[in-house]
Amino acid sequence: MSDTTAVPDMLSWTCPAPLRDGPRVVMGHGGGGTLSAELIEQIVLPAVDGPAPAPLNDSAVVELGGARLAFSTDSFVVRPLFFPGGSIGDLAVNGTVNDLAMSGARAAYLSCGLILEEGVEIDTVARVSAALGAAARAAGVRVVTGDTKVVEAGHGDGVYVNTSGIGLVPAGVDLRPGRVVPGDVVLVNGAIGVHGVAIMSERENLRFEADVVSDCAALGGLVEAMLSVCPDLHALRDPTRGGLAASLNEIATASGTGIVVRERDVPVPPPVAGACAMLGLDPMYVANEGKLVAFAPREHADAVLAAMRAHPLGAEAVIIGEVVADHPGMVVARTGLGGTRVVDMPLGEQLPRIC
Repeated sequence: MSDTTAVPDMLSWTCPAPLRDGPRVVMGHGGGGTLSAELIEQIVLPAVDGPAPAPLNDSAVVELGGARLAFSTDSFVVRPLFFPGGSIGDLAVNGTVNDLAMSGARAAYLSCGLILEEGVEIDTVARVSAALGAAARAAGVRVVTGDTKVVEAGHGDGVYVNTSGIGLVPAGVDLRPGRVVPGDVVLVNGAIGVHGVAIMSERENLRFEADVVSDCAALGGLVEAMLSVCPDLHALRDPTRGGLAASLNEIATASGTGIVVRERDVPVPPPVAGACAMLGLDPMYVANEGKLVAFAPREHADAVLAAMRAHPLGAEAVIIGEVVADHPGMVVARTGLGGTRVVDMPLGEQLPRIC
């Protein structure tokens, strides 16, 4: 962008509020949906990008000294800091490890940046740090550098964490949306919507018939198991913000294909289904932190599914749909009654501040 002071054309943006009259950032810009994409594409990329547009994947794959490295960064602002099944410390490690895994890389090193609010209890910082360290050891990754900043009271929310990570991509592995083609089979490694509902239940003090615990986990070992039986996997995504719907729409748009999902095959546990029905939410749009969606060549789908089910983090893996040539860029769900519905890209986020 030659003129860095140019005013963006707000008239072309999706807009749930009169932002064109007074453009301001809203919570939806951080939700991983259409508003997030527009903010990045219209404001950030023109300012920082080179001649060729950068592919917006979970991590970037770059070559350095003859090696293929995956590189990713993420910031975590979850509220509350501690929730059933994890904490912001676990999320900070597992989220970045998983972003690297979606490129086929096994995470090797992480950085850790802490932004602390003046007045937060030292014990809280210690608990977050302990959880972060334990998650790093469990994932087999080392935290080797970092930074700490403190902001004035009232200008933060206790603790924010940023982690960046690097890992090696094995030879022959090429995971990216552009490789997805009609005929590919779509798989997920287990129940969706669990993390978002766990956060919501703790934040709003809601109680359901069965406890809902976050699925926060590092998926590097599961991805290695999948690649061991099918090095030619086409693409992986971890459906965090925006849920499964956002990930499927991103893949459909980037690959220029259509995706058909069998709604009855999408694994939604009863407590999540009940919570979503009560609150008017769609489980397809609720965030996950220990789930992935995979796109495998049809001839290797059974082997990939078996490898997933043999791993503890994929024991409940299922095939939920397929990639088609029809309706490129669109995701469609076949309902249990034999009809179909369009699964749109979310505008913002049903549950903000979940990671």
